[in-house]
Amino acid sequence: MQLKYLNFTIAWKKCSKYMAVITIILLAWNVGWAAPSSDLWAKWQGYDSGNSQTIDHGEWDNFLKKYLDTEHFSGVYRMDYKAVSITDKRFLFNYLEQLQALPILEYNRQEQKAYWINLYNALTVKVILDHYPVESIKDIDISPGFFNFGPWDAKLLRIEGEELSLNDVEHRILRPIWNDNRIHYAVNCASIGCPNLAGKAYTSSNIEELLDNAAKDYINHPRGVTFVNGELVVSKIYDWYEEDFGGNESGVINHLIKYAGDNLVKKLKSYNDGFDTNYDWSLNEP
Repeated sequence: MQLKYLNFTIAWKKCSKYMAVITIILLAWNVGWAAPSSDLWAKWQGYDSGNSQTIDHGEWDNFLKKYLDTEHFSGVYRMDYKAVSITDKRFLFNYLEQLQALPILEYNRQEQKAYWINLYNALTVKVILDHYPVESIKDIDISPGFFNFGPWDAKLLRIEGEELSLNDVEHRILRPIWNDNRIHYAVNCASIGCPNLAGKAYTSSNIEELLDNAAKDYINHPRGVTFVNGELVVSKIYDWYEEDFGGNESGVINHLIKYAGDNLVKKLKSYNDGFDTNYDWSLNEP
């Protein structure tokens, strides 16, 4: 009897240990500790600097002007998913099909950058529409694998013979090729806590201005940066992708100062403590 009890105790301790590990993994998954790192997909490095041809993003531009509320009192742009007509859903589908059919490696770098950002955002909106109504994009659990959640790892695109996911576009193409942390203000995850979806399509001629404006808009909005009882609270984005913002808290604050308004700059420059983070995954609808 004593031996059986001992065996049970050992088994229970092992079980508890494994459960603790699983709990830690699940907690990390839930709060975003395991955000994807930048991991270059070498194929997409190709480009033609001599090609001045532009890509038509008119359909996406029209869609945004029709359904994205850029005047919402909260400062968070809202997409009226519920109001999107069947015809406009078809236009959005056709736009994505047209983008996927392009020989994107034959375009110049700026044209490619605008292409990948628009593709990411248009696909994200389509994913929401395909599963609407939904409270959060995280609830659209179509990614393969036990520890994956949301739609980001589902292979939803086919370009130049390769199947791609949203994560492929953001973390294997945009981030490693351009090394531009403003990309985090451009790609939209259909959430309140996310930087605003741009009110117009990105193009090679407007992309630098739009990226700068997106960074300023987010950093100077409370969901990006705020002070609560004297403590600095920033978006979880700066924790998930700290490597893109200087690699540490000091680097993050220096990045924020670059785009902050005068009053916020003063607060940030005089602040020498750590920061807390926050993020709202609620759907960015009216």
